Amino acid sequence: MSETPHLNVLAVAPECFPLIKTGGLADVVGALPGALAPAGCDMRVLMPLYPAVTENVGKCKAVHAYDDLFGGQALIIASETAGLNAYLIEAPHLFDRPGNPYVGADGKEWPDNHLRFAALSRVAADFGLGLAGDWRPDIVHAHDWQAGLAAAYMRMSGETRSRKTPKTVITIHNLAFQGLYPARHLAALGLPADTFTSDGIEYFGQIGFLKAGLIYSDAVTTVSPTYANEIRTPALGMGLDGVLNARPEPVTGILNGIDLDVWNPAEDEAIEEPYSTRRLKKKAKNKLALQQHFGLDEDPDALLACLISRLTDQKGIDLVFECLPGFIGKGGQLALLGSGDRALEKLATDAAAGYAGKVGTFIGYDETLSHRMQAGADMILIPSRFEPCGLTQLIGLRYGTLPLVARTGGLADTVIDANAAAVQARAATGFQFAPIDAETLGFTLERALDLYRQPEIWKGMQKRAMAQDVGWEASARQYMALYEGLL
Repeated sequence: MSETPHLNVLAVAPECFPLIKTGGLADVVGALPGALAPAGCDMRVLMPLYPAVTENVGKCKAVHAYDDLFGGQALIIASETAGLNAYLIEAPHLFDRPGNPYVGADGKEWPDNHLRFAALSRVAADFGLGLAGDWRPDIVHAHDWQAGLAAAYMRMSGETRSRKTPKTVITIHNLAFQGLYPARHLAALGLPADTFTSDGIEYFGQIGFLKAGLIYSDAVTTVSPTYANEIRTPALGMGLDGVLNARPEPVTGILNGIDLDVWNPAEDEAIEEPYSTRRLKKKAKNKLALQQHFGLDEDPDALLACLISRLTDQKGIDLVFECLPGFIGKGGQLALLGSGDRALEKLATDAAAGYAGKVGTFIGYDETLSHRMQAGADMILIPSRFEPCGLTQLIGLRYGTLPLVARTGGLADTVIDANAAAVQARAATGFQFAPIDAETLGFTLERALDLYRQPEIWKGMQKRAMAQDVGWEASARQYMALYEGLL
């Protein structure tokens, strides 16, 4: 551990685990400070103070007050909690709302989200320009569209760039979410009219928060090398491929990792029976417990697949249901945890009713149950139509729960397909399929079923999967190299 940090980084994000989490972005933002600390990086997190966050924070002290932050008073609070140094934006008029940080009880986006996340970006820019006084970042690292205006506000501050002005980075966690709002909000957001051009923040007649970050940041990263290439193409560029290709420096793809302490089958208190590569037989007890929990037949010979996901079109969940009759008919079982699109939720509950003892469904999200599913299943399904990185396949590798993934984004970068050559070379760690359609997924499920009936091959794949480096160490080195290169 470095005794004296030589690099200050402000991570700006709408959520951060363990304070609040709706998806993988929170895991990344929560894990990076600890991963970077040994290299001498003092990373602190700036995020809104939602009600759910209030329940989780430790001791606090005020560091700055705003008389008017987009329509009301606000206080910036410093807190050390759960191993994190965090700055929290206490602005009740913007963030004191129950439930999901982004949508109301009706499932619709909060109508003032443009102001709420402009406030996050505005405070980030002010930090960069010296708001905290005794702690000033060398790098302001924005995550996703909610922090996309940070670099723009800093650039528009009127101050000339100097050695004291921080460099800016934005990480794209999912290009599909861009933060698009009507042009009429330009003045309310404090954005000059001359920025509303195709070379600026304008995106097909709207204000583009993410586009602003791509235009004004010094560096752009995303969460896997393959996704960094995919988003520069018309097929997956979501209308921003031209912007990304016009940048002087290419997008940097740095794989996400997982917290190896949180996700450790040898010491996981949430699961029925801890296990490791040397005690792999104990995984069977977790399988039995999972079958019991979901009301599945207690069959050790069934290939038990799990699916832990948001239920959306992007995730390819519909493809699984198309293949389900064949998979169940050949000896498979499915345990599903997730929520999202109502039509997909209905497919999931109907499948559980129609395949009693073979399919189990839990609509919602339960962190403890996700641990039990990773430990108990033989295989985890991730058939995403696109996937910037993915974390559940990394957890699957760690738990010897072989990932079956679509060949896209970070899924392609992290799973070695069990084709004939890889099996013979003893290199395979899971299964990939492409093109991403139900027919090819069905064929791949058949391949998995065939290898599952060859226990020695399957066990070898499990052990190789569990030996993969899925932590943050290598990625932390890449982030440090990026930061130091900017400076």
